[in-house]
Amino acid sequence: MAVLVLAEHDNENFKSSTYNTITAANKLSDDIHLLILGNNIEDLSNKAKSIHLLKKVIICDHEKLKNPIPEISSPIISKLAENYSHILVPSSTFGKNILPRISAHLDLTQISDIIGIESEDTFIRPIYAGNAISYVKTNQRINLLSIRPTSFDKCEVSGGTAQIEETPFVDTDVKTKFINREVSKSDRPELGSARVVISGGRGMENSDNFKILYDLADKLNAAVGASRAAVDSGYIGNEYQVGQTGKMVAPELYIAVGISGAIQHLAGMKESKVIVAINKDTEAPIFNVADYGLSSDLFQAIPEIIKELDLLNNINS
Repeated sequence: MAVLVLAEHDNENFKSSTYNTITAANKLSDDIHLLILGNNIEDLSNKAKSIHLLKKVIICDHEKLKNPIPEISSPIISKLAENYSHILVPSSTFGKNILPRISAHLDLTQISDIIGIESEDTFIRPIYAGNAISYVKTNQRINLLSIRPTSFDKCEVSGGTAQIEETPFVDTDVKTKFINREVSKSDRPELGSARVVISGGRGMENSDNFKILYDLADKLNAAVGASRAAVDSGYIGNEYQVGQTGKMVAPELYIAVGISGAIQHLAGMKESKVIVAINKDTEAPIFNVADYGLSSDLFQAIPEIIKELDLLNNINS
């Protein structure tokens, strides 16, 4: 049977997690359908039909779908569900919000945070904050899966010839209404898809000191993240949190500054290609997973790194 992937987007562009989830779906079937729920999504559907691995793009365009409210969108997905053996969503805030509702509608158990696919009925997921790996075998008629995007490569976004099909909006008596959304805007790359991420921890001491991380991030075209300790201390907003209860990242380069390395934080970044740790505590657990470690006062080390980067840029220019 076919596999259905639910697209994460902003009505204009797909989130990178959608492309990772399509790659995961390809390990289950060659017959992959992408469901796009939104408003004024004609341009988005035209982009989707060019995605290499897709056979079909299903769209539901309605003004009530302009904002992703799971109470409104989940009945549409549930109505389509019986046509598929698997339904996949990214393991993001978006996916974690909607998949439990689909699970309740269909009276099925979801399998969360998939990092590997062994077969059509056997899946790999981390447990105990990533300290153990669980192999889950299921015999459900439909498997509901949330996919950890960092565990799968992005699919090719061109070369496809998928057909487009419309599905009707399912209007239900929902009391939930969209009120407002506050989005933090930044010129830096998005945390979940950046090639370089620089994260600060409790060692930053206060929110003002994060400025040196912003300066370094601008030099490296990097995203800025933080540990839960830094977020809970009010140094930075929770949308920057990396870890088990924050965002999962797997950049080419991850620089952990003033972060001790609690297992909850490691669960969110240990798949990074290269990990650099800067911490004056030589016993900090972060050094156990770091490829490169610098035991130094971050308030001396970071300005020195910025200075060296400036010199290097001057030489190259």
